[in-house]
Amino acid sequence: MAIEHWPEAERPRERLYWNGPEALADVELLAIQLGSGTRGKSAIDLAREMLAAYGSLAEVAGREVVELAKLSGIGPAKAARLVAAFELTRRLRARTPGARVVLSGPAEAYAAFGPLMEDLKREVFRIALLDAQNGLLRDRVISQGTLSASLVHPREVFKPAILESAASVILLHNHPSGDPTPSREDIRLTRQLVECAHLLDLRIHDHLVIGHGRFVSLAERGII
Repeated sequence: MAIEHWPEAERPRERLYWNGPEALADVELLAIQLGSGTRGKSAIDLAREMLAAYGSLAEVAGREVVELAKLSGIGPAKAARLVAAFELTRRLRARTPGARVVLSGPAEAYAAFGPLMEDLKREVFRIALLDAQNGLLRDRVISQGTLSASLVHPREVFKPAILESAASVILLHNHPSGDPTPSREDIRLTRQLVECAHLLDLRIHDHLVIGHGRFVSLAERGII
């Protein structure tokens, strides 16, 4: 039965309106984001199938739009709504509205970027551009790789820093496996970028490898 034919007190949107979002289960919140069902299935049915397929809401949130769009009954529009909602959540977790973000150490950098990167299913390399007081000017995604590797060229890494006249930078990338232990390639790339930064008179404060709920600072390990 379509949700619109359910008793009003049982419909997810009405329950959210009268009881607040905390009263709803994951499947109901997911169904609201989907907006509608498909032939023979309600939005609740589709949401339940997604959670069963991936195991948890966190796993659904980490999927790319193309993958979600291929699920039966989802399609590009529903997938785009879901991915947009999850990305908004990451950005809200990572930023304090109106506050100047100062990245004075690896813990502050992880607090700012961990929520954006720790549950991604492919490797992303990002650069944070800082002013002379370590204030965050902006950040840029440099590359998006496969599950195991990301292709990064020094020219692409430092171009945003030069254009923004950044005083220093912090490099960040995630390990989709959840284990932030640096690989030999991570260390090799970091040393290469540090050498290039010296030629540009630009300081690299750190390179953070982000995993699930934890990180490794290559500066703290003496590699920078």
